[in-house]
Formats: sequence, structure tokens, C-alpha cells
Amino acid sequence: MAKESPNQRILRIGHRGACGYKPENTLASIEQAIALRCDFTEVDIRRTSDDELVLLHDTRVDRTTNGRGLVSALTLPDIRKLDAGGGQSPPTLDDVLNAVSDRIGLILELKTGGLAYDACAIVRAGGFNRPVIYASFLQEELQHVRRANPDAQPMILFRRLPTNPGAAAARLHATHTGLRLNTVTKPLVTALHNDRLIVFAYTANQPAEISKMKMLGVDGIISDFPDLV
Repeated sequence: MAKESPNQRILRIGHRGACGYKPENTLASIEQAIALRCDFTEVDIRRTSDDELVLLHDTRVDRTTNGRGLVSALTLPDIRKLDAGGGQSPPTLDDVLNAVSDRIGLILELKTGGLAYDACAIVRAGGFNRPVIYASFLQEELQHVRRANPDAQPMILFRRLPTNPGAAAARLHATHTGLRLNTVTKPLVTALHNDRLIVFAYTANQPAEISKMKMLGVDGIISDFPDLV
């Protein structure tokens, strides 16, 4: 039997849950990603003033909730009072692990420094059995992920592509790379695959974008509308 190509099946990855359908970074959005049979859902992690890890993308809660203020200046009780859409408050990482169980893999994007050790400890204590990928633009944070859990799967995200992305990933012992749509080329994907890296592309929401990413050979596509993948 012929061996299946690693690019033959594209991983379907929901962005901030499946935020094209439900409010981003909420349990409802994650449930939507599960219902759409996503392989992974990507969510964003920040820290509150009382050291709880919560799902919020921005530095402030203003855009995604009915509240105002810096996430880092609010306590978890403050966060619990916010409406992030549909009457839901932003969940904690613990809430997510308890709700998801073993139904979907997680990509945890660490939005600020100093999250890695606590995030790894929470995942380990939760006994989560599905794959967890720790993603960040902050390379130092990915180094901390590896120190906290030598078996972790770090994903390096690039704001601007370095001359040799594979070498940058290798320095961090990354297993995955996350590429913006407008930076993905066939030679780049091939080079990263030759460096034994798994390549995800973000954020593809139009059918033409999704088709192009498939043609270029990425391993997974992150989308607000993951059922299109």
C-alpha cells in the first residue's frame, strides 16, 4: 500500500473557536468548532491581574465584550461579569480543558510573555489527552514552553519572515510554523517540510484563499469558517 502523503489531508483548524459563526474565544465558539469536525481550534491566552489565564485576543476587553479596560488590570471576577456575546463571559483555560475533554486538539496562542509555565502546568494538571500546540510570535516564550515541557509542540509565528524561517524554528526546537496567507509560497512550504516542520496557514476565509493554500501544500488551514476547509 502506498504511503499517504503528509499533505494529502489538510487539517481543519477553527480560528478563535469558529469565530465566523460564534463570538470569538468563547465556549460556544469552541463547541461550534467541534460540531464542524475541526481537528484543532486556535484560541488566545492572556493573564488577568489575579494571575488567571483567560481567553481574550486583545490587550483590552473593549472590542470583544461589553466591558472596558486592560485584561491585565481586571480580575477573574471582573472578567466573569463581562458579556463576550450570547451571554457568555470569556472562559479560563481550565474552563476550556474541562469543556473540551478529548473532542478536539488545541492551539494555545500565548499573547504575552510569562504565560508558558502556567499554561503548560494547567494543561498537564488537566490530564488533556488530545494534541496541544503552543503558538506565539514571542520567541522567548516558546523557549519557556520547551523548558516547561520538553515534549511540547511549539509553533513559531512570524510577523515578518526572516531570511531562513526553518533555522529560526530549529533554534527554538519548534515542531510547527504558522504563516500569514500573503507569505506562503510553494518553495517556502517545501523548504519548511524539508526541515521536518508542519506548516499551518492563517487566516483563510475565502474559498479562493483556501484552495490556494491547499495547492501550495500546507498541512493545516486556520479559518473563521473552518467548514470551508
